Amino acid sequence: MLGLDPLGTDGLWWKPLLIMLVKVLVIFGVSLVATMLMIWGERKIVSGMHNRIGPNKAGPFGLLQSLADGIKAFFKETFRPAKSDPFIYKLAPYLMFVPAFLVWSVLPLGGDFTDGKDGTVTLFGETTRLQLADPPVGILLVLALSSIAVYGVMLAGWSSGSKYPLLGAVRGSAQMISYEAALGLSLAAVLLSSGTLSTAGIVQSQNSIADWNIIATGIVPFVIFLIATTAELNRPPFDLVEAEQELVSGFNTEYGGISFALFFLAEFMNLITMSGIIVTLFLGGPQPIGGLDIPIIPGAIEGTVWFVLKLLVFLYTYIWLRATLPRLRYDQLMDLGWKVLIPVALGWFLLLAALRQFSPDGNAADSIRVTAISIGVAILAIGLFMAALRVSQKNRQVDALDPEPADTQQKGAPV
Repeated sequence: MLGLDPLGTDGLWWKPLLIMLVKVLVIFGVSLVATMLMIWGERKIVSGMHNRIGPNKAGPFGLLQSLADGIKAFFKETFRPAKSDPFIYKLAPYLMFVPAFLVWSVLPLGGDFTDGKDGTVTLFGETTRLQLADPPVGILLVLALSSIAVYGVMLAGWSSGSKYPLLGAVRGSAQMISYEAALGLSLAAVLLSSGTLSTAGIVQSQNSIADWNIIATGIVPFVIFLIATTAELNRPPFDLVEAEQELVSGFNTEYGGISFALFFLAEFMNLITMSGIIVTLFLGGPQPIGGLDIPIIPGAIEGTVWFVLKLLVFLYTYIWLRATLPRLRYDQLMDLGWKVLIPVALGWFLLLAALRQFSPDGNAADSIRVTAISIGVAILAIGLFMAALRVSQKNRQVDALDPEPADTQQKGAPV
């Protein structure tokens, strides 16, 4: 009636649906396989660093060990503590498992972004990107989904009806919320540099190594994002949520069988997901390194190869950190987040905003002037902060030397 063709220009209305279905199946299948390989890889690499053998029985080089563990967990008898909340107890594992997979829906996993190209490819005669969806606010969706994991940790500990899971959940929620602020401020520096909230747009803006956000924003937001991400993932040295020597197994102590397997999968899937986010935000995503081309691989798949190679660097880094660094104390964890990362991330973001406002053309004299003023303000703020700390410490010492008596009633006074 309105002159619209309900079947599309070529009458094949099912093509976009087929492409979306293929993307969903590929992302889900590859994510599961990647998680299994990540579990195996971490066990083998850590065992090598510790001069051990690691998995070597199930399959060649122990490759099927993760599959064997999953099958065992799937067929184990499920149980529920008597004092637990039935619905929340069953819901909590999914609040960690599902968001870990949904984040992959907005990450560009391939395509040709070189020379300002938009990364689109042709599948079944349709032009599309090698990502499930590219909403205009994709990076906000990533932040929202990553924040849902806090609910999974907190609800799992609370609904178990046990003290050790509750202590682990309180630790975890405080830790994840604390480092979320530093993570968001470092991400704001990337958005300021890229000028878009679209993940594909962020990748497209990093056309060369000089344009990669790790260089364009200075290395400080990258380092802060990496540290905050490690804390968000509850990975060593920030694994106080699952401190075995103190909390048995932390928030998931009362879980077993397939429910525990979901927590286990979510932990390693989140590790791969956050590494993919770091690659997308700071290292150009599927962009080739230094304009290098791999001649035997097609252009769209070549971007996927570069993405995987960059991803493996961060996965190995996380494994290396786990094998080498000791666990921090909880006060050190909070001091690092609130007293170091958040002030540095905020100060650096303000510096980048000032440079963008007062030196939009990159004039050297303007940039030096803005930087000098910013350093002066930072020194003043640090001086005031240190003075406040000294006054607070002096007051605590005075209170300790002259404590107020518990009974303030004068001796001999009438009752």
